[in-house]
Amino acid sequence: MADSLIRIAVVGHTNTGKTSLLRTLTRDTRFGEVADSPGTTRHVEGARLRIEGGDALEWFDTPGMEDSISLLEYLERLEAPGERLDGPARVRRFLDTPEAHGRYEQEARVLAKMLDCDAALYVIDARDPVLGKHRDELDILAACGRPLLPVLNFVNAPQHRAADWRAALARLGLHAVVEFDTVAPALDGEQQLYARLAVLLDRHAAALARLSDALARQRRERRAAAFELLADLLIDVAALRLSSPNDADALAAAAERLRALARQREQACVTALLALYNFRPSDIDTDALPLQGERWGMDLFHPQALKDMGLQLGMGAAAGAMAGAAVDLFSAGLSLGTGMLIGAAAGGLWQGVEKLGKRVAGKLRGWREISVDDAVLRLLALRQRELIAALEHRGHAARTPIRIVPHDGEDLRKGALPAALKEARSRPEWSALGQAHEDSERRKTMLRELARTLSADAPAAG
Repeated sequence: MADSLIRIAVVGHTNTGKTSLLRTLTRDTRFGEVADSPGTTRHVEGARLRIEGGDALEWFDTPGMEDSISLLEYLERLEAPGERLDGPARVRRFLDTPEAHGRYEQEARVLAKMLDCDAALYVIDARDPVLGKHRDELDILAACGRPLLPVLNFVNAPQHRAADWRAALARLGLHAVVEFDTVAPALDGEQQLYARLAVLLDRHAAALARLSDALARQRRERRAAAFELLADLLIDVAALRLSSPNDADALAAAAERLRALARQREQACVTALLALYNFRPSDIDTDALPLQGERWGMDLFHPQALKDMGLQLGMGAAAGAMAGAAVDLFSAGLSLGTGMLIGAAAGGLWQGVEKLGKRVAGKLRGWREISVDDAVLRLLALRQRELIAALEHRGHAARTPIRIVPHDGEDLRKGALPAALKEARSRPEWSALGQAHEDSERRKTMLRELARTLSADAPAAG
């Protein structure tokens, strides 16, 4: 074991949430075993946190203490007449007794691990009343001579007794206390915990500060990555175009295909967000995206699209006769001005227009293009922003699935779409759901811009 590795035991009474705390601190929904029945953890289990490629801290989950009242009496009888043992010496003597391998085997595992660690977190179910057994537990744990930080769990539950616990702990000389709800932890909960530990473990203060800073940085990076996933979803769906002959059956089939693709793309985003925050598919219970209405018509041109074509293709690619051909083609039903067309063709736009050939030809044959309605894009954005917020505030010990309640799309029809989505309307090649997807630099730029906009408009991360 490296001298720099900080070792922390997680101790406390049975069924107070010790394993749940470690699931949340390690972001591992599969760590240990969590159940409502007491005494679930029967052995010591460890997990390490790493920063900058190296191990920084090792947690140890320990069994619950169940018989502290009689154990305290037993410890007091271990001294010979006239003998004065300090706390750690008395605990070590206890660990050498037959009782440590029999009646008090579970408590002995806790105390042995305490002696082997730098400090311990004493996990308290803040919903429980303060009882004599808890005071006896704290007396026994204090005898190990290790710093002890009480952690009040389940403080978001109604009728918790956090104030009673703080008063009782203060009477025992434990004034540094952390509130950390393992099901719905505060966003800065980890930082508070490590700051309190740094006070108790002065020689490890710098390492704990680095660990806290690294975890805060990871949280910011996760949030940024989450909104990029959302922006990618919205651009894919906004740019999605399906063409259909202009008859009722074909149009109905195209509309259903559009809805299916949008729903599948949303589910892919949900799956990616769960993986990013290290949750499981079973941690969410979602309803299908309620698609209401589609857009019929073509979004062929956007000022930036025209600019990009001219910049990329240069001058002189088309001239005279080609300009006339362009005018003839576009005059057959599209609403771009003749003067603009002539100038664009003469400036080299025609080669870029070739990319739109199939779409233009389809319109001339009477085909129609279908895309999702603006309200659907707004609903997608709202649902995924709510999911991101839920994941940011969810502890990995939570056992109730997240439920994102669908919102009425009517209030989402107001206001202008972000600029990136307006441009995506004219860029079917931006949609990974289409057949000619191009992940261009322009798309990447607009994705990042949209992600920043969505993040800034979302509720503060805390």
